[in-house]
Amino acid sequence: MELILLQDVEKVGLRGDVVDVARGYARNYLLPRRLAEVATSSRVAELRRVEAGRAKHEARSSEQAEEIAELLAKTVLRFEVKAGPTGALFGSVTPSDIIDEIWRTRKVRVDRRKVAIDPIKRIGRYAISIEVFQDVQVEVKTLVVPEGGELPPEEELEALEAAEAEAEARAEADSEAAHAEAETVIAETIAEVELDEASEQEAGAGAEAGADEAAPAAPGESEETPREQLP
Repeated sequence: MELILLQDVEKVGLRGDVVDVARGYARNYLLPRRLAEVATSSRVAELRRVEAGRAKHEARSSEQAEEIAELLAKTVLRFEVKAGPTGALFGSVTPSDIIDEIWRTRKVRVDRRKVAIDPIKRIGRYAISIEVFQDVQVEVKTLVVPEGGELPPEEELEALEAAEAEAEARAEADSEAAHAEAETVIAETIAEVELDEASEQEAGAGAEAGADEAAPAAPGESEETPREQLP
């Protein structure tokens, strides 16, 4: 099923991409969450027109790319986002967010696929590598700050990240321990069931043997017929 992505979707594509996915994945996940829309011919044509307009602002030569790279090197992108007490974001800053902010602040269009960064999921200071043109790259300074606040000092950011990493490691260890305990309980339960079944089978076999011994013998089978006595 052909869709137009409305958001970056990991392992599927970036916002604006036309992708072909399984119908069930589209109907059960992408469409209900408004991560994509059906790729009708009219919407695809509209998307192509928008992309053509944006392409006019992309670098056309190495000389132009050098000028754009120089401009972006002086640029500091800033994103205010919702974040938890440990600095983890409620969401992420994606490559599409980066290029949109570059367009908004500098009116320069870059290819989403040339933004060399995974989605950002923590507050902090970042240097994002962008390929403006062939062999022309630039690092763009980016600040991801909590909503209504400022970034804490670098030492505090590192401490927050270390604390979260420790909490995640602890949670993972607890999960592994719980999983191991559950497996042990399951194994013990199976062993008990098997032992009970074996005991029942043994008891049943003993009962059958006892019944055979207690049953009277049929005439002519186990008892000998008395021999006729001579006069």
